[in-house]
Amino acid sequence: MLTDPLFYAVAIPAVILLGLAKGGFAGIGVVAVPMMALVVSPVLAAAITLPILLAQDVVSVWAFRKTWDKGLLVLMLPAAAVGIFLGWALAARVSVSAVELAIGVISIAFSLQRLWAERAVKAADAIAAGPARPWLGALCGMVAGFTSQVAHAGGPPFQIYVLPRRLPRDVFIGTSAIFFATVNWMKVPAYAALGQFTRQTLTTAAVLLPLALASTWAGVWLVRRVPAEGFYKVIYVLLIAVGGKLAWDGARGLLG
Repeated sequence: MLTDPLFYAVAIPAVILLGLAKGGFAGIGVVAVPMMALVVSPVLAAAITLPILLAQDVVSVWAFRKTWDKGLLVLMLPAAAVGIFLGWALAARVSVSAVELAIGVISIAFSLQRLWAERAVKAADAIAAGPARPWLGALCGMVAGFTSQVAHAGGPPFQIYVLPRRLPRDVFIGTSAIFFATVNWMKVPAYAALGQFTRQTLTTAAVLLPLALASTWAGVWLVRRVPAEGFYKVIYVLLIAVGGKLAWDGARGLLG
């Protein structure tokens, strides 16, 4: 188990952000691994985080188990499995910084466009989702699996397809919870094969686990008190923030 106080000074707020994200404030959890990577290696940060995510997934899936969209999961999860495999197979050849920069820029542009559309058009029917375009859903699912594997950033590609569907708030959260719970379990064999589930990573994750679960329940409690009509605006703003963080990290990695 890690005993450095500096690590826990960074890991505790990172785990709280993960919990709030799993509780429904989609996207903000993407900053957790970069935060922890300030004091430990990125590989170790990711290895500690994955068991925590798996436990948090149980809470978020249980809390929203009655509200999810089967069609979206059937469409996107098989594609995500392909993306995870590609991320594992191409790990040595893919620049994580380039992936982060691309996803960050796309996320910012997408969110700004959607916020402008919601501001410019008053009638709800006018901002409803366009054609379903299953090919785009499969593509976004594959990219979400790929970016989750190589850069722990699967949220933005998933949201780019699902947010315009204008699902009810709890259905959006439930679908997201089940999607990423499944994706995280798909990543376990790759982490195990790489020997990343060491005694140190598992015991450190266990120490952080009570806080992780408490913050997830806090996220569930808080998100249900956000007015439904304002929920999507909150998520778009969070996606801009996450996109900015990814773009910054990617640009810094490419230029550094």
